[in-house]
Amino acid sequence: MQKETITILGCGWLGLPLAEALIKDGYAVKGSTTREDRLEQLRDAGIEPYLLALDTEVNGEEITDFLQSDVLVVNIPPERRDDIVEYHIAQFSSLIDALGQSPVRSVLFVSSTSVYAPLNREVTEEDAGTPETLAGEALLHVEEMLMQERGFQTTVVRFGGLVGYDRSPEKYLGSMKEIANPDQPMNLIHRDDCVKIISEIIRLQQWGEVFNACSPAHPLRKEYYSKAAEAVGVAHPPLGASDEPAAFKLVNSDKLVNALNYNFIHPDLPV
Repeated sequence: MQKETITILGCGWLGLPLAEALIKDGYAVKGSTTREDRLEQLRDAGIEPYLLALDTEVNGEEITDFLQSDVLVVNIPPERRDDIVEYHIAQFSSLIDALGQSPVRSVLFVSSTSVYAPLNREVTEEDAGTPETLAGEALLHVEEMLMQERGFQTTVVRFGGLVGYDRSPEKYLGSMKEIANPDQPMNLIHRDDCVKIISEIIRLQQWGEVFNACSPAHPLRKEYYSKAAEAVGVAHPPLGASDEPAAFKLVNSDKLVNALNYNFIHPDLPV
């Protein structure tokens, strides 16, 4: 029996290895990039490539054909701009219009734990609201837009800070003057787990859900960067001083673990 066709909007640092994993699992995969020089890379990976940009209108070739698919994975983080809330809403309004003319019935939206304010406690999926950043506010608006649609079902995955491969802590040690907020716990997830979690949601047809996805380990910032410095044999940056403890949140991913019967590939986030 032929598996579903999956379209990935945004085949970058996370989207490309996700596409490769899905192809290995037997799915047909379409994928987009905003850079013409990356089309060949996508094609070589077995992806049907499209040159597309999600602006206030969907710009690019053959958007109708791109969305001839069963599942759409949207992996487009908010840009850094002052009007990102309004702009991100406009971006997704145009995408939702295009989806209304497509056969897509399942959407997986890659969101972020930035939708949570630092409440100085553990947070679950029900605690989203009053984000600290404009990017978090933009994501929360888009989540609500997608979840309210009735033409397709949306599952939202709120990933913690993405780490792994070229996003390792050692990379940032040289530019760190100090470890700011050294006693603040971190909410992180390895790219390998991101890929596996999205794949499992699709395989198990877990639609209409909102999931947190963070490693169960929540290292303090001083522990995380000190361990990284030891791993490469350099002195760790000095600890930053603070008159008051930094506000924090501990992202709880129990709902995802239970729904997918999921075991993290990198539960302790090795550096």
